[in-house]
Amino acid sequence: MSDIGFLNGRFMPLEQAMIPVEDRGFQFGDGVYEVLRTYRGVPYQLEAHLARLERSAQAIGLSMPYRVPEWREFVKEGIRLGGHDESKVYIQVTRGVAPRDHAFPAAASSTVVMTIRAMKPLSQVLRETGVGVIMMEDLRWGRCDIKSVNLLPNVMAKQRAQEAGAFEAIFVRDGLVTEGAVSNVMVVRGGVLATAPEGERILSGVTRSVVLALARQEGVTVQEQAVSLEELRRADEVFLTGTTVEILAVVRLGGAPIGTGRPGELTGLLSARFRASLG
Repeated sequence: MSDIGFLNGRFMPLEQAMIPVEDRGFQFGDGVYEVLRTYRGVPYQLEAHLARLERSAQAIGLSMPYRVPEWREFVKEGIRLGGHDESKVYIQVTRGVAPRDHAFPAAASSTVVMTIRAMKPLSQVLRETGVGVIMMEDLRWGRCDIKSVNLLPNVMAKQRAQEAGAFEAIFVRDGLVTEGAVSNVMVVRGGVLATAPEGERILSGVTRSVVLALARQEGVTVQEQAVSLEELRRADEVFLTGTTVEILAVVRLGGAPIGTGRPGELTGLLSARFRASLG
């Protein structure tokens, strides 16, 4: 088992994968990315992740260097070469290498980086007891629907959460909950599941879509609409969704309990349905 790097069509040990200083991803954050994982060695929702990568690239005027069948084979080959029981795959596409200038270069080839590492699942204790979160003002740029490599606000929010002894930081903009630094946020009140709607203020997660579909299959009323900070505080249940967190109960908000202070019934039901959907 080893960590694998991929750079512009070539696989190599991860430590050998290097890019030039003038790559625009390094200089400007001029690029997009995706993160996916495997279950039983099979990449989960690969087509959905690749489709979102394509949408993000189109949104910043970045031409994709590979077609979907090629991406699919590269991902599967990287997973095979890594040999991990379960893998986490990171894909990044930048506008490439060019002399530093803000305007798009007249001629540059995209840089494609992929890393394949062992997927380390969250501890079962966290899943059983739930986690705490903090709130932060959402000062990110206006196109959060683009999975851009510009993640400094998310990095700072995650660091603030860690310093506060919390698992995640939840962003609030104009009194409304948007999403977490690395997750989407779901709120349950009176048996109704609410979450911020798709749009430019959130990155609509692949797991988010799966969980909402599972909830509807269970006959749960789903509202994709704005959730206020006060509604979050008064919720019966809150949980996070994401590729690495899956479905994770939130039981404390800034030190105050959410609901009973324990993972809720709907959170448990959807977690069970999610696990069952994996086959």
